[in-house]
Amino acid sequence: MRRLDPGGEWHPSPPETPKETTKVSKTKTVLIDKHPGRSAQTIGIARELGADPGLIHEPSIGVIGNKGDSQCYMGVQGKVEAIHNCLLRRLGRAPGQIPMRLVQPEYTIATSDGIRNGTREMRYSLIGREVTNDSVCEHLSASGLEGTIAVVACDKPPVGTLAAILEHNRPAIIMSDGPIRPGVDPDSNEPLDIVSAYQVAGHADEGYRTRIACAACPGYGSCGGMFTYNTMQTFIAVVGMQPLHMVAPPSDDPRRLEQFPGELVGYLQAMVETGTTPRDIVGRDAIRNAVIVAMAIGGSTNVTLHAPEIARAAGFGDFWQDIMTPEEFNHLSQHVVPVLTDARPYGRYSMVDIDEVGGVQVIVKELLAAGLLNGEVMTCTGETLGAQVARLGTPSADGRVIYTVEKPFKPTGGLRMLGGNLSPEFSAILKLAGVEGGLEDNLFRGTARVFDGEQGLLDALDHEPDSFNNHDMIIVRYEGPSGAPGMPEMLDATSRITTLCRERGIVVGLMTDARFSGGSVGLVIGHVGPEAALGGPIAFIENGDEIVADLNKNELNCTPLSDPVTLAARTAAWRKVVAANGGIHPACGEADTQLLNRMRHSAVPATQGAGMHPDRQLWVNNPRQPAPSSFVPRNKWRPASS
Repeated sequence: MRRLDPGGEWHPSPPETPKETTKVSKTKTVLIDKHPGRSAQTIGIARELGADPGLIHEPSIGVIGNKGDSQCYMGVQGKVEAIHNCLLRRLGRAPGQIPMRLVQPEYTIATSDGIRNGTREMRYSLIGREVTNDSVCEHLSASGLEGTIAVVACDKPPVGTLAAILEHNRPAIIMSDGPIRPGVDPDSNEPLDIVSAYQVAGHADEGYRTRIACAACPGYGSCGGMFTYNTMQTFIAVVGMQPLHMVAPPSDDPRRLEQFPGELVGYLQAMVETGTTPRDIVGRDAIRNAVIVAMAIGGSTNVTLHAPEIARAAGFGDFWQDIMTPEEFNHLSQHVVPVLTDARPYGRYSMVDIDEVGGVQVIVKELLAAGLLNGEVMTCTGETLGAQVARLGTPSADGRVIYTVEKPFKPTGGLRMLGGNLSPEFSAILKLAGVEGGLEDNLFRGTARVFDGEQGLLDALDHEPDSFNNHDMIIVRYEGPSGAPGMPEMLDATSRITTLCRERGIVVGLMTDARFSGGSVGLVIGHVGPEAALGGPIAFIENGDEIVADLNKNELNCTPLSDPVTLAARTAAWRKVVAANGGIHPACGEADTQLLNRMRHSAVPATQGAGMHPDRQLWVNNPRQPAPSSFVPRNKWRPASS
């Protein structure tokens, strides 16, 4: 028997008490130690799985998968079983085999963002990231897994899975289940996706709404546009934990069952043999690379929630200090990193189209060639990022789906962080790639229309859509991590506003302490913090206030709140309401389940990932110091003092 030391090296085990020999079949013999009770089920599991009982005292290896109430997850089980069977064939003591004990597959659970948007159940979506983290942590740690392959789907469970893998920090690798293929409108032959269906909610023709709904999501797989799922799958690959070529192929691509399982087992075996762990891969420069690529694909605003959570799990204390400052984030997005993809929801194409022109590795190749990424970071394939791109024989950008850095699809990156008197935490985020109008000279002036909760806005959009006027700035508050609780996303509301603006030729903005789907477009600003439930300035806005979004200064301001007297009066009035209601504002949602209550009382702000970590340092194992990088991106931002 051998053991794995904390540094990842295999060594002979020290002498042990002699074991009893027991036959469990005509051909298999296993050594039993002095704790037969611990061995009994292990032998039984090995027998039922068809594995070698002689390996039951070796380190364990296994497969995990994400499951949930959505067609996003319908392809996961088949891939998990294919990888499991491949592992089973590769385990043993013969040369070239992996001498490890096989455990049965385990699955996490999650809600469906696509089905639950616009309902109170959507509060559980981001909480699902935390539940996935907990369940994967329990499985990895309690089972003592020394090797893990994870098949991930939708957008929150993959981040929770990666966070748990980083906390466990034993050899592991991830594979995307894959995106869904686009639907097609049977009448117009136009490509469709789930956002298409949300955007026709206000259409007067019920038959048209039904036709789009029935055609939008054929087959299975996760959202196909450059929404949060594909933003985060690309992120996970660029950060080094997923092979680049496994991101873009659709869920039903035969390679995911026939080719990729063997490759994944081979990569994992190499990680086990070399003692390579996730934290060896997910370092500061790797995370920075992934954020830059998220800008270049016009990715989801949710990346600014998930990147801090991944950094925390990787051992960093504060993403916005240790990895990248908000000022540098904005400089890169404004002046350095262009949008390279003509992708939904702001463009025309899906991830399947990106796969057909070479995959996300084409985007990485472009950014590497332009000097915007560190190609020397290590990845799960055992190669550097640059070497992986080269080995894949990555083609050049086609100029139609994926553009070059020299001739990009959009000249500036897709995301922008905002400060100002409404966002003193510098947490507010705008997906600039999805803005369709209203930013003349990078400035928007609007009139506040306030809703204490999303449902009031949905009711108004349902029953009085004509009441919205050009340059309204809708305020939706008390939907933050603590207030909702759970920080729901608002694809239903933003999609209806987008359609309303297109039909009437007007601009209506929306700002909230909640968050948005990666499929949301328009002048929508989320993660405004501190949130209303905690007495953030967004709680003090009144109907008719002037709201100014200034992208020249990267600020979000409420003009009346610039007056100290007005601010003091409104703050006092708010505190009086809260005090009369037992310490919580009456507009906050009910925390009537254990999960919602846990979220309300342990949620951290959006800047820290909006997860359940009341004391982050308690959850950072072996804190890492962000060592200075030897890599300097082109036009890297530097503070004026330097």
